[in-house]
Amino acid sequence: MRQLYPGLLALGSAVLALPALAQSEAGVGGVVRNDAGQPIPGATVFIKGTLIGTGTNREGQFSLPADFSDGPVVISVSFVGYETRELALSKPTPDVVVTLNDAVTLNEVVVAASRVEEALQQAPVTVEKVGAAQVQRLPPPDVLAGLNQFKGIDVNSSSMVMSSLSTRGFNSPKSERVIQLVDYFDTQSPSLNINSGNLTGIPELDIASIEVIHGPASALYGANAFNGVVLLNSKDPFVTEGFSARVRGGQRSYFDGQVRYAHTIGKRFAFKVVGSYLTADDWLASNYSAASTRVTPNNNAAGSPQGYDAVNRYGDVSNTFNPAQQFPGGTATELYGKTVFMPGFTEQTLIAGDDKAKAFKVVPTISYLLTDKLKATVAASINRGTATYQSSSRYRLRDFGTNQYRGELRGERWFLRGSSTQDFGNNSYDLGFLGSFIQNSPVAAGAPATYAQQFFGTYNNAFKQARNGGATVDQALATAQSVANATQLDPSSARFGELRSAIIKDSRPGLGARLNPSSLLNEGNAQYDFRFGESTSLIVGASYRKFRLGSNGEFFSDDNQRIQNHEVGGYTQLTHQLLDDRLKLALAVRVDGFKNFDPAVSPRASAVYSLGANRQHSFRASYGRAFRSPTQLDQYVRLDVGPVLLLGNVGSGFDGLTLPSGTTPSSPIHVDPLQLERLSTYEVGYRGTLSNKLYIDLNYYRSQYNDFIGAQRFLGNPNGTATAPLRVLQVWTNADQEVHTQGGSAGVNYNVAKPLTLSANYSLNVLDRSRIKDANFQTFFNTPKHKYNVGASGTAGQLSYSANYRWAQGHLYETPFAVGELSNYSSLDAYVGYTIPRLATTVQAGGANLLNSNNVQVYGGPNIGRLAYLGLLVDIK
Repeated sequence: MRQLYPGLLALGSAVLALPALAQSEAGVGGVVRNDAGQPIPGATVFIKGTLIGTGTNREGQFSLPADFSDGPVVISVSFVGYETRELALSKPTPDVVVTLNDAVTLNEVVVAASRVEEALQQAPVTVEKVGAAQVQRLPPPDVLAGLNQFKGIDVNSSSMVMSSLSTRGFNSPKSERVIQLVDYFDTQSPSLNINSGNLTGIPELDIASIEVIHGPASALYGANAFNGVVLLNSKDPFVTEGFSARVRGGQRSYFDGQVRYAHTIGKRFAFKVVGSYLTADDWLASNYSAASTRVTPNNNAAGSPQGYDAVNRYGDVSNTFNPAQQFPGGTATELYGKTVFMPGFTEQTLIAGDDKAKAFKVVPTISYLLTDKLKATVAASINRGTATYQSSSRYRLRDFGTNQYRGELRGERWFLRGSSTQDFGNNSYDLGFLGSFIQNSPVAAGAPATYAQQFFGTYNNAFKQARNGGATVDQALATAQSVANATQLDPSSARFGELRSAIIKDSRPGLGARLNPSSLLNEGNAQYDFRFGESTSLIVGASYRKFRLGSNGEFFSDDNQRIQNHEVGGYTQLTHQLLDDRLKLALAVRVDGFKNFDPAVSPRASAVYSLGANRQHSFRASYGRAFRSPTQLDQYVRLDVGPVLLLGNVGSGFDGLTLPSGTTPSSPIHVDPLQLERLSTYEVGYRGTLSNKLYIDLNYYRSQYNDFIGAQRFLGNPNGTATAPLRVLQVWTNADQEVHTQGGSAGVNYNVAKPLTLSANYSLNVLDRSRIKDANFQTFFNTPKHKYNVGASGTAGQLSYSANYRWAQGHLYETPFAVGELSNYSSLDAYVGYTIPRLATTVQAGGANLLNSNNVQVYGGPNIGRLAYLGLLVDIK
C-alpha cells in the first residue's frame, strides 16, 4: 500500500496541475421524456465518442458542454427500460426534446460479458443486468443477497450481512469460485480470499447497475472466474450529480443510513462522497442436530446419554474412555471404547454481546477529464463490519474490514488501472476455538484440573456409583450425564466472562481464538480495444497481482516476514460480425502464470446469430474453459488446532500414513502438492421478444470439473516426511475424480402495461453422480435441483412497487464445518415506494421473507427470517 501512495499523489498532482484546454464550446441542453410526455429523471446523456456526459434532473432536464469546432456532434440518450436514442446536432442547441420509447431488456447495454460495451442481445453468454431502480427495490439488508430473485443465481447467507453468490452449482458460504468486482476492482479479502456479500462493496445509493455472468469467465477475467463474475458499476459523478440520502428502520433493531453527494466543478472536475452505516440484531445459527460422522467420525446420535457433537454447539469436547486413562478410583471398564461429549455452548452464548450485525462504508472519489476522451479517477474504499462467516468453523468477524485505494486512467477504447487492498481481522474470533479453549481452561486460576478433566472424571465416578447401586448400563449412562453436565462452567458466571474475554483477545495458536491476519493485495491491469473497420475488433489486456500475506506466524507460515505470492496474465479476444451484422463470432484466450502452479490457458469461443426484422431473436452458443487457483489459506496456512495441524501444500507434497480406522491399520500414503482446479462448459441459449412486451431468456449448459480441491487428513511430520514424531496433519490437495453437471434456466418478463410487469424464472441444476465411483466422495455441489421465482413490479404515477416469491428444493449441503440435508426453503419479498416530487422524497416500505418461512440456505447457518422496514429516500438532482 505504501508503494501505491506516491503513485496516487503523483497522479492527483498531475491531474490538478493540468490547465483547462482552450476550446470553442457552447452548450447542448433540453429535456428527456417518455412516449407519454412525462419527464425521465436520471437518464444518461453522453456526447458520442467522448467521455463527456451528464444525467437528467427530476424534471428530465439536462445541460452539458459540447465542442462544435470540428463539426456536428452526436448525443446518446439512454435509460433502463427504454430504447437508446442518438441525435446528431449541427450547432449549439439549448432546447432539444428527446423522446424515449419503452423497450424490453434486449436493448440493455452490458460490459461484463465481453469486457466491452455490447447490447445484451449480442452477449455471447448468459448474463443478468440489474438497474439502479431495481437495486432500490431489492430486499434488505444485503443488496447482493437479493439477487437470488434472478434466474440461475444462488445466494448462501451465513449471517445478516455475510452472503456469497454462485451460478451453476458448487455453492458455498465463501464464494471461492466467483470473483466480485466494483468498477472492475477486486473486492476480495487478501487473507481469506472471500467476498462477503456487499460488506466490502459500495452503498446501494451509488450502484448504477449490477451485472452477473453465469458460468466460466476465466478467458477474460483469469483465476477464480470459475462459476461466475459479479460486477457492481458505480455512478459516475459527472453523470449523476446531486445529493441523496436514505434512512431505513425496522424489525430486529434494523437501521440503515446512506448518503451520497456528487458535484462537478467546471467541465472537467467532479467528485463524490458516499457513506453508509447499517446495524441490526444478527441472525444466529441454532441447529442442534448431531453433526455428521463425516465431520465427527465418532459422534453419537442426538439425545444419547453419552452426549453428542451438535452442529451449532461449540466446545462439546469428547473423550473416548480407555484403560490408559487415569481417573481417581480407576476407569469403569464398561466405559472402555465409549465416546462421551460435553454439552458445549450455543452460538448465542459465545457471541453474547457481539450479536449486532454491522456494516460501515466510506467511498470518496475524484474524477478529472484531462481531455474530452481521457479521464483520470482516484478513489478510496474503507469498509468495516461485523458478521459470522462459515468455513471449517463458524467465525465471528468483528470489526473485520478492508481498505482499498485505487486509480484509473480511461480513454475511449483503453484503460489502465491499479489498486492496493489491505484487510484487517481486528477483533475476529473462531467460535469452535473459543468453546474448546474455555472447556480446557483451569477450573480456577492456578488449578491443575481443567473443566474438561473435571467433567469426564465426574462422568466416570457417577457411572460407577450408579452401577454399584444396581442401575442398568443405560440408566447409569443417563445418571452420569446428568451429574457431569452440572459441572460445565455456567455461562452466567464471572469466571466464564473472564475466560471468554481473555481467549477472544489471545491470538496465540492453541491458546486463543482471535484471528487477526492483515494481508495486502496489489493489482494492476490494462486493456486496449483495437478496431478494424466496422465489423472487427480485437481487445488485448494484461493483469498482475501480488499478495503479501501477514499474520505474525499465527495463521500463515510467515514467521519472520510477509509471504510473497504473485499471478500474472494476458488475454485477447477477436470479434467479427458478418451477414449484415446478424452473426457475431468471438474467440478469446487467456494465459496465466503463477508462482506455485503451472501456467493455465483458458479459451472461449462463441457465436451469436440474430433473427427477425428488428433482430429481436438471438441464438447463442459458446464453449469455455476456466480454472480456480487454491486460496492463499490452501497454499500457506499453518494453524495448530490441538488434535490437528493445518498446513499449506505448495511444496513437494507429503509422505505419511493413513489414519487407522477400526481394525484397519495405517498404511503408507503420499499426498501430492496442490494444482489448479479446472472446468469446461458448453452452453447454448436464446434471447428474444414478442410484440415488444414479452421477453424470454433461455439457456442450457453441460460442465465437466477436474482436480477438485479438498482437505485430507493423515499421520505425518510437518517437514513433509513420514519420520517421527508423527501427528495428525490436514492439508489441501486435489481429488482424482471427474465430476459432470448439467442444467439450465428460463426467464420470462411480460409487460402487461406500464403499471404492471409480470416475471417468472426457473433454474435446474443436476449433479451426475452415476460417473462418481466412490459413493462417499464429497462434491460440495450444495445446489437445489429445482428453484423458481414469480414476481410483479411496476410504476403508477408516483407509486412504484415490486413483489417476489422464491422457492428452492431442499438438498445436501457440505462444508468442512457441517454436512446435512437442507429442507425446502422460500421467501416472499416486497417493496412499495411513493414519491412526493415537491419534497424530492420517496416514502418506502418493504421487507424480506415476509411470511417468516424456513429460509436456511447454509447447513449449520441461521434461518434468514422476516425483516420488515419503513424508510425515506431524499434525492435532489
